[in-house]
Amino acid sequence: MSFSNFFTSGGIIAWPLLGFSIVSVTLIIERLIFWSRIQRRQKRLIRDVLRVYPEEPHLAIQRLKQNLNLPLARIFLEALELDHPNPEEFRLALESASQAEIPLLKRFNTVFDTIISVSPLLGLLGTILGLIQAFSSLQIGEVGGENTTAVTGGISEALVSTVMGLVVAIVTLLFANLFRGFYTRQLAMIQEYGGQLELLYRRQSNQNGHSEPNYQKENTEYASQ
Repeated sequence: MSFSNFFTSGGIIAWPLLGFSIVSVTLIIERLIFWSRIQRRQKRLIRDVLRVYPEEPHLAIQRLKQNLNLPLARIFLEALELDHPNPEEFRLALESASQAEIPLLKRFNTVFDTIISVSPLLGLLGTILGLIQAFSSLQIGEVGGENTTAVTGGISEALVSTVMGLVVAIVTLLFANLFRGFYTRQLAMIQEYGGQLELLYRRQSNQNGHSEPNYQKENTEYASQ
């Protein structure tokens, strides 16, 4: 059976299922491009930034600005571009920026869930409509001819719509679970590297805080002499 015949056999339910499949494929391609960019570049960039930041913070900020299409780069910049924050303010900036990135990371999850839930139901609806058509064409005592063609056509519509609904739901479910796995790993990475950046900032704050009293003490001793 060719695709055109297969699609025609699905009846009226085949059209919304076709629309769902087009939407699903489009969003899957967008998410694959989004996550492949993150997986390919982000970890290397953040490790480089954490290595450079203690000695050359301005260089680290410059590299982050060159990669604003990466979530962790935007999160780090929100905290690093604050004007002399204390460690608590720095931590709050990291947390708020992380929360702001969550909707982008979970983008289209609701659409995927809707397609996964509704597609099998549409397939079941097509099955019921096909069976109704088959039974309405069936007359007791008459076999063969046009009645037989109508009955087989109704049964074909019932089976094809079920298959289409299941295929759309299964394919969408596989990719939706893949993207949820990427999202979970991304959250863990945000917590890990965000914690490392906060630790580096706290160390720098403590070093600056200790150096000022020593500097003042040296000036006092020099003045007393």
